[in-house]
Amino acid sequence: MKIDQPHAWPLTVEEAIAIQEQLRSQVITEDKFKEPIQYVAGVDMGFEADGTISRAAVAVLSFPDLQVVETSLARRPTTFPYIPGFLSFREIPAVLDALEKIQIIPDIILCDGQGIAHPRRLGIASHLGVIIDMPTIGVAKSLLIGKHEDLPETKGSLQPLIHRGETIGAVLRTRTGVKPLYISSGHRVSLSTAIDYVLRCTPKYRLPETTRVADKLASAR
Repeated sequence: MKIDQPHAWPLTVEEAIAIQEQLRSQVITEDKFKEPIQYVAGVDMGFEADGTISRAAVAVLSFPDLQVVETSLARRPTTFPYIPGFLSFREIPAVLDALEKIQIIPDIILCDGQGIAHPRRLGIASHLGVIIDMPTIGVAKSLLIGKHEDLPETKGSLQPLIHRGETIGAVLRTRTGVKPLYISSGHRVSLSTAIDYVLRCTPKYRLPETTRVADKLASAR
C-alpha cells in the first residue's frame, strides 16, 4: 500500500495541538466510500523494550465472512510520550509503516482508539484517516470525553455520546452483559454506518474481529 508519510512528527505537545487544530477541518463524517465492502482491516499497537520500541500490527479480513487474508507488522523507535489525547503521534508512525507492507487494500479500517470523540475532534482514527485519505472508524475500549445515558445490557444497545452539546459518537454494547465500546466516526464514515460495521465485525466477542487479530499480533512476543 502506497503511503505519503509526513516528513516529520512533532516532539512537543504544543506542536501536536497545532497539527490537530489544522487537520480537524479536513475530517469528513459522512459516508464517502465505495460499496460493496470486500475487505476490512484492524490496526493495533504494542510496545517493546519498556516502551521505547513501537510495534504496529495490521490485519486485513475479508468481509462479511471475516477471514484473515493478510497481516503485517512494523517496528520503529517510539518518539512521543504517552499522553491521553495525543496517542496518534505516538502510534501512527509505526502504523503507517505496517500499512505500507500490505498488498490487499482494505475498504474500511477499524482503529483501536477514538475518532472524533476527542477534545479536538482528531483521535487516532480521524488522524490516520485524513493522512491516508481512507475510511476509518474509531473503536475505543474506554471513554475519553463526553457523557451518555445508562445503557441496557443487551447486545446492540446504544446511547449517544455527547460533548459540549454535540453528538461525537455512541456507546455500543457489542455483547450482552459485557462492557460497551465507544464508537465514533474516524474519516469518510458516518456514525450510523460506523455502528453498523462494528456490529457486523463483532459476531462473538466484545471486540471486532479486526481488532482481536491485530491485537494478538501487536502484543505477541
